[in-house]
Amino acid sequence: MKRGFTLIELIVVIIIVGILASVGMTQYTKVVEKGRAAEARLVLGSLRSAEIAYQMENGAYATVANLEVSAPAACTTTHYFSYSCSAATGTCTATRCIAGGKTPNATGVYTKTVTVAGVWGGTAGY
Repeated sequence: MKRGFTLIELIVVIIIVGILASVGMTQYTKVVEKGRAAEARLVLGSLRSAEIAYQMENGAYATVANLEVSAPAACTTTHYFSYSCSAATGTCTATRCIAGGKTPNATGVYTKTVTVAGVWGGTAGY
């Protein structure tokens, strides 16, 4: 009597492992993108606080360049988002970068926004 696995058993196991790997990879990329979106929430919170302080001192809102927060206005190698603030309303926006190998998941480019009143918004994404 020979011991071992048949070819059918091996193929079934390989198929099951492939299915589990594809599901796991999909979930992994979602978690990674959620982590990157946390960067946007953190920086937008800092920009909101800076906008409120700037408005109290100067009576008007400012753009990102006038605020003392490390938030790139264009895509860089150190951030996954570019940031902008409206001098008219104080609303700040983070836009997901796609250049330099930073392509997000199937959702594509998305934005996150925060107003000076603390209202969060944006487009579909993480």
